[in-house]
Amino acid sequence: MKDIYQDVDVTAPAPESEPMRQHYFIAKNAQIIRSESEAAGHTLTACVKTFGCQMNERDSEKLRGILEAMGCVLTENEEADLVIYNTCTVRENANLKVYGRLGYLGGLKKKNPHMKIILCGCMMQEPDTVEKIRKSYSYVDLVFGTHNIWKFAELIHDMYESRGLIIDIWKDTRTTIEQLPTQRTYPFKSGVNIMYGCDNFCTYCIVPYVRGRERSRTPSDILREVSKLASEGVVEVMLLGQNVNSYGKNLPDPVSFADLLREVEKIDGIERIRFMTSHPKDLSEDLIDVMASSSKICPHLHLPLQSGSTRLLKKMNRHYTKESYLDLCRRLYDSVPDLSLTTDLIVGFPGETEEDLADTLDVVRQVQFDSAFTFIYSKRTGTPAASMPDQIPEEIVKDRFDRLLKLVQETGAARSGRWQGRTMPVLAERVNDHDSSLITGRTAQNMIVHFPADPSVIGRILPVSMDECKGFYYFGTAVEK
Repeated sequence: MKDIYQDVDVTAPAPESEPMRQHYFIAKNAQIIRSESEAAGHTLTACVKTFGCQMNERDSEKLRGILEAMGCVLTENEEADLVIYNTCTVRENANLKVYGRLGYLGGLKKKNPHMKIILCGCMMQEPDTVEKIRKSYSYVDLVFGTHNIWKFAELIHDMYESRGLIIDIWKDTRTTIEQLPTQRTYPFKSGVNIMYGCDNFCTYCIVPYVRGRERSRTPSDILREVSKLASEGVVEVMLLGQNVNSYGKNLPDPVSFADLLREVEKIDGIERIRFMTSHPKDLSEDLIDVMASSSKICPHLHLPLQSGSTRLLKKMNRHYTKESYLDLCRRLYDSVPDLSLTTDLIVGFPGETEEDLADTLDVVRQVQFDSAFTFIYSKRTGTPAASMPDQIPEEIVKDRFDRLLKLVQETGAARSGRWQGRTMPVLAERVNDHDSSLITGRTAQNMIVHFPADPSVIGRILPVSMDECKGFYYFGTAVEK
């Protein structure tokens, strides 16, 4: 346990101010974990499973950090003493996956009296979900949502003290607490939350209802966090928000995302800057200029299209047209050398016609995305699209999805081949999952590369010859400097 928690007086009342209140409960929980570990005959283990986006991944790093500070041993095994599911609800399949895993955990809990099952994240912000868990999964111990994840230590304490189901769901908040332990997946790269929530209300999307309205962190807080990460050896940061392009608009002293990037770029030790997600309607010329002139901002942009049909884009409440999106892509390609563009695409939105699909296929052919996440429309209760007429039959949607996916794979694989024969900087990230003689890394364009090297290179950016393109990844050779 870190020194900061050893010095906390747990005999005193809990502080009212944050983050000291959570530090207090981390220290208090350390005593509980020791006691529970003695009763179990081993140090309690904890497993955090993440469903969903990069924001959820970053939240899970915070959960792991708090659990580790409390004295738990972290594991990937779901037969742990504490199992935490950080959930997603963007698509129905994500919900079904969680319910399926809960059934499995119920069986494990019967065998382990020390086991605690904890659910958090976006799925928990839906009242119907919470009611279903209360009725059908009564063996769950703690349920909380997206707005009070920073309160995790306090909720763990309440869970052990009550010995019954704790539900703590907030409808919304303006509070953000960041000064808490984090257990990063990689020591050399990290996500950094720059804002929370979303104000766009796309008609198919549940995110504004479960993540709340936009709220930006101050530039000083963000820069302080990035500087600290750099001092700890982090060389790559990913700035995270549901729509980073609208960052800073709601601050008392408004700041643009482009201005924030300029400041992050000045921090010594940070060699790569990534960000996501960008909304096309808010992508400014100033941001394009910053990307074009920067030596640190990675030439990779994830720019969700969703549909190439102007008619459907209006129904989706996206606030751009097919033509304006194509023009934006042209300007990006003209300004940012070696840019990699990726996107999201939805098939089967209510009222979609063959003509609408043809427009989407046309944009894919014109833009030549490096890759695309292609989804079948998922009806989310509470969104305007869920009650729209002309929901598309499943067999039609599947046929359209297959045609779009085929084109995306063909164009993406062809475009990915443009790096073959070049030597490019690659951040070595890990030993390859299938061949321990290989290291797996990424170029600045986010292309995966496997190459022979000693594990000692992990965390370094080194030149790699892109020898052989395999469609969406490469085999390469490290080049001696």
